[in-house]
Amino acid sequence: MKGCLTGRPARHTVTGKVPQMSTEVATIDRERAGFDDLIGRAAEIMRQGGIVGFPTETVYGIGACVTQSAAVSRLRDIKQRPTGKAFTVHLGSRDAVKGLVPDRSPLADRLIRKALPGPVTLILDADEPSAAPGAEGLDSAALEAMFYDRTIGLRVPDDDVAALLLRAVGSPVVAGSANTADAVPARDGKDVVKGLDGLIDLVLDAGPTKYSDSSTIVRVRHNEYELVRTGVFDARTIARLAMLRILFVCTGNTCRSPMAEGLAKNVLAERLECEIAGLPQRGVAVSSAGTGGGFGGVSEHAVAVMTRRGIDISGHGSKSLTPGLIHQADHIFAMTHSHADAIRAMVPGAEERTVLLVENESVFDPIGGGEDDYARCARVIEQGVRHRLQEFDV
Repeated sequence: MKGCLTGRPARHTVTGKVPQMSTEVATIDRERAGFDDLIGRAAEIMRQGGIVGFPTETVYGIGACVTQSAAVSRLRDIKQRPTGKAFTVHLGSRDAVKGLVPDRSPLADRLIRKALPGPVTLILDADEPSAAPGAEGLDSAALEAMFYDRTIGLRVPDDDVAALLLRAVGSPVVAGSANTADAVPARDGKDVVKGLDGLIDLVLDAGPTKYSDSSTIVRVRHNEYELVRTGVFDARTIARLAMLRILFVCTGNTCRSPMAEGLAKNVLAERLECEIAGLPQRGVAVSSAGTGGGFGGVSEHAVAVMTRRGIDISGHGSKSLTPGLIHQADHIFAMTHSHADAIRAMVPGAEERTVLLVENESVFDPIGGGEDDYARCARVIEQGVRHRLQEFDV
């Protein structure tokens, strides 16, 4: 990125007073390197009590470092936000979310992993704000700016300028859209200057935003969510992101993992008191794949063994394991250590979501054996499936 500074530093204004000086503008070229100094300057302005306008993938934001009470008060004046009403906390990475909300539901974790960074604002429960590691050392005014009624609104922008700035500040940043309370949110740096000249200290002008639309706001309560506002992501997209996805992996995806898939669907349908076909409507998707899959159908012996249990897997077709399947899955159960290694090699970030189906033990491959071998394998798989499914909520 390449940048230049124009304008003069803004005077800190008082509500009702006409600003006397212009807002400083840093023009950023995303195609060129060398913008670290601009980011550092903007972060320092915020650390010293200034307000900075910055791009996100949705609309521009204006933010203040939460430790600077005067800056937060100025932000309240601009947005006409009453004292006691919190702002959305903007963070530079999804890992920072965990520091502010250490106790999270499985659904919250799914949305954090799948939707962030991205055009989504998550409102999460936060019962003890002062106990959160990321809030350590913050005074009551800072906590009041971040937390409201035992909740916190969190945003991790999918924008390189915003992410670098938010990480560089070193403390949580509270922010709102870059506009006064009665105006349309700015979607370009020039719009920020036009609407807020003299009211904020600096604008990082990186041109038009990617989506030019607001973030989608999702309120999460334990394992349920409410769509508060539709923005870039519609209701269908949020439902897809919120869905619990379970993936079983073996070699050919013709016997072990298809049997595990069928057994898991049966167990979950019993738990949720619904038909297997109704699991997606209950927010659960179960699938299977093979590290060497993609050829042929399911083993006849596997079909027979499952049929005796009242489970029909006859329509299953072998599927090859892909990075996309791994990225989507919330829980990945491998039949052997070699399968787990293959998953981690394909997507290193999946390591914490990948475990053996049977703890510390590989599930033997019945291929080439008789129906009794498949039945014995199915018993091992069922024990593993029932044990693993007890470990998380649905």
